[in-house]
Amino acid sequence: MDVMLQYLFKRLWHTVFVLIGISMISFFFIHLSGDPVLLMLPADASHQETETLREQLGFNDPIHVQYVRFAWQAVRGEFGNSLYYKVPAMELILERLPASLELAMAAMLIALLVAVPIGIVSAVRRGSLLDMGSMLGALFGLSMPHFWLGIMMILLFSVKLGWLPTSGRGTLAHLVMPALALGMSLMAMFARLTRSVMLEVLSLDYIRTARSKGLREPVVIYKHAFKNALIPIVTVAGMQFGFLLGGTVIIETVFAWPGVGRLVVQAIFNRDYPLVQATVLVLSVIFVAVNFLVDMLYMYLDPQINYFEDK
Repeated sequence: MDVMLQYLFKRLWHTVFVLIGISMISFFFIHLSGDPVLLMLPADASHQETETLREQLGFNDPIHVQYVRFAWQAVRGEFGNSLYYKVPAMELILERLPASLELAMAAMLIALLVAVPIGIVSAVRRGSLLDMGSMLGALFGLSMPHFWLGIMMILLFSVKLGWLPTSGRGTLAHLVMPALALGMSLMAMFARLTRSVMLEVLSLDYIRTARSKGLREPVVIYKHAFKNALIPIVTVAGMQFGFLLGGTVIIETVFAWPGVGRLVVQAIFNRDYPLVQATVLVLSVIFVAVNFLVDMLYMYLDPQINYFEDK
């Protein structure tokens, strides 16, 4: 237990440095985008009015002083008020975050439920028409841009057939098209990855040994082969989930989905420093947390993996 706690503290310590680095990069880069005061005041504002507002917001302080103030507030969970919306930045993020989480989890779930079985069957029936057809479909899935697929779905299922709503959030019907459009490339990626990993595992000696013992083929495939093939799939799924949260802006725009992606893009255009910094930090914490959970899941999938040995 002491060794486990030591590993957990080590990971948490590394996480702190990662988040500090991300906060510094995002803080300094967003300040290169321009002066938000010029967007907050009318075009005919005097120089005195501009300087007064800049002083009130603390923008006249040296950049390192502004960062220390931001970091101290972030440690206490305070990110200040949005310069554009005039409300606490964290309040806006917490209001939009559930929508992005819902969309990302739905896209990931659809991709895994469809792609993993296809990848397994393609590996087992390597070279068959089903294998070639599924891999050709995966190639098309990787090649189709999200925004084009989303627009085509709206034209077909909403405009032509009238089955699903064109935009918004609220019911399961609103979620179907955005999740499918977002998850299509993931579906193709997981199908190809599952097939590749399963082919490698199925060629190993212990699989031949299991078959020679007379075990039924489904037992060999799902109990012995698939469990060992899960590690790279779980790794990619964990990383992709973090990318989904920050990369849903196109789908959120096409389907008018009220998520964090649209919020942060609007904040960047408005030079809303507090909102951008808070959003980047919150998404970074989620990304790091997901990868930490993936590391913990490795030990369940493969007991031979031991992170707690001193190296």
